[in-house]
Amino acid sequence: MTRGAGLLIGLTGGIASGKSAVADRLAELGAVIIDADVLAREVVAPGTPGLAAIAQRFGPEVLQPDGTLNRPALGAVIFADEGARRDLEAIVHPAVRARAAELTRAAPSDAVVVQVIPLLVETGQQKSFDRVVVVDVDAAVQVRRLVARNGLSTDQAMARISAQVTRGERLAAADDVLDNNGTPEQLRAAVDALWTRWHQPA
Repeated sequence: MTRGAGLLIGLTGGIASGKSAVADRLAELGAVIIDADVLAREVVAPGTPGLAAIAQRFGPEVLQPDGTLNRPALGAVIFADEGARRDLEAIVHPAVRARAAELTRAAPSDAVVVQVIPLLVETGQQKSFDRVVVVDVDAAVQVRRLVARNGLSTDQAMARISAQVTRGERLAAADDVLDNNGTPEQLRAAVDALWTRWHQPA
């Protein structure tokens, strides 16, 4: 889905792999960043059809007194019930994709548009992009980062990692792989090299 002389990039990676660091550097280089996590919050803001649908499905107990989404309450429901989680995804995912498509259309036709989608492979969106970029990291590094960043136990961190698709499945969908087992400086250099490659004549 090439846009004029631009590119549409899908950026993904496992939890704590460094997607945000990659997106931040790409933004500095001139890419238009569309972050699915940001959009997922936007489409359930007060007054949106998304929040109304969630309240209808899960009840008023998932709302705060000020009318905003009570994320801990909703999380407690969906993590305990696979069907409930799928119902939530059926509300949020289409709204996020529609908003991402709208923002993509609004970008300059020659821009590099990067959609940051943690569940890109899980939701089967590989074919929707000119290139899929995977930020790759060893599981041991993910665990260490999750423990340090989120205050999780090792078991909790491993459970979150295992809830996602395997590293192999993610790599199989990749056109470009960014290794983030090293330093922030090494990752930055890898992103810069990838950006240069995208702008070379075919």
